[in-house]
Amino acid sequence: MRTKPNDKITRNFEFEIRAENNEEHGNFLTGRAIVYDSPTDIGGYFREIIDRGALDETDLKDVRLLINHNTSMIPLARSRNNNANSTMQLAVDDAGLVMIRADLDTERNQDAKSLYSATMRGDLTGMSFAFTVEGERWEDLDTDYPTRHIEKIGKVFEISAVTFPAYDSTTLQARDAEALESAKAALENAKTDKLEEERNAILQMIEEMEKRK
Repeated sequence: MRTKPNDKITRNFEFEIRAENNEEHGNFLTGRAIVYDSPTDIGGYFREIIDRGALDETDLKDVRLLINHNTSMIPLARSRNNNANSTMQLAVDDAGLVMIRADLDTERNQDAKSLYSATMRGDLTGMSFAFTVEGERWEDLDTDYPTRHIEKIGKVFEISAVTFPAYDSTTLQARDAEALESAKAALENAKTDKLEEERNAILQMIEEMEKRK
């Protein structure tokens, strides 16, 4: 199937995100940003599943922590080379992508302080991520509700703490029209590719029949 690896898309999930504190790192967040094998409804157009292993070769060298994908804000933490010196550390495990730790400067950054407080109170419970797809496959494209399997994620650009983590067909359209249009385009591309494959298969069959004459 045709993919567009340079297209950045976002997905929101209702996962546990926790506010913690210790002497070494001060106030920080932990949580899970991506989970494998979890069907997600994409605007009522199709079901999407991130397959196990999709993160095996993903570029996690420079990932920002934001709030609600607000790229105009100063990052609250950053996984620069994803090492121990980074203010955010990420790891891939059997279940998906874990945010091991995101250090927050709650003393000098009001956004960080608000995020930590909202998470501590349980007012903010979801995470989202922006990424590119490098490998995918589709099932049941001839039905009204096909399934998209994301087999390979190329790069994760940013992880966001989100106010509305789980979306349905209505809320996705209202809150993230760009994500909805991207989803619709992905589905149309897949259907076009399927028709092209079927057409090429028929032409090849005709060509082989002509050779036998």
